[in-house]
Amino acid sequence: MSPRDNKTDVSHDTRQGTVAADVVPLSEKLRARWSRPLQQVEAYWHAMRGARNVPARSDIDPRGIETALEYAFIAEQLAPGHARIRIGGTHLCDLMGMEVRGMPLSAMLVPVSRDRLDTTLRQAFEMPARVELTLQAEKRMGRPELAGRMLLLPLTDDFGEVNRVLGCLVSDGPIGRAPRRFEIVKSDVTPMWDRPRADMPVHAASRQASGFAEAQARFKPADAPYLRLVKNDE
Repeated sequence: MSPRDNKTDVSHDTRQGTVAADVVPLSEKLRARWSRPLQQVEAYWHAMRGARNVPARSDIDPRGIETALEYAFIAEQLAPGHARIRIGGTHLCDLMGMEVRGMPLSAMLVPVSRDRLDTTLRQAFEMPARVELTLQAEKRMGRPELAGRMLLLPLTDDFGEVNRVLGCLVSDGPIGRAPRRFEIVKSDVTPMWDRPRADMPVHAASRQASGFAEAQARFKPADAPYLRLVKNDE
């Protein structure tokens, strides 16, 4: 082999090594960027939580998570294992190709993962628990590979019942043709306490769905100024 040939081979190997070396840092950088909204929402939730196990819905002010609002949502329990999106950020609308307000949270997932979501929602509301889901979107023509993560953080209503979650959904990759629905690849559940407490109804979320409607009727917006931010949704 001539020196020139050897130089060409070395240059080729080096170029390949450079490409391979660049992929990892870029991937890590992107992962850190799309994880940032999750961290911001959870940090705010912990700040509102304070010494309590679960913060109240009335504690949540959109201005507190302003930089992550497009990924954030609030979902409300309709029945055990079922929740409806009351407020949804623009990123969720982009993923679904439509307004997500009023949509079941399960609509964001493929049918095969909806039973698993049912289980994790029960845990989020009834334990209650922090839930983090690792997601993977179905891949088809016009719908490239797309990974995602969803965070569900329990909230109480004005009567101390855990029947809402502050959520955050981020995705990593081009959205492509909407709607994009996800499969649950992994779920991490962290209980907020180890045993029931007398000052909060742990299993209040297991009551009949009619109880939810009654609770809604008893809200007094005039006594809770924050409700003006979500007046049309409540």
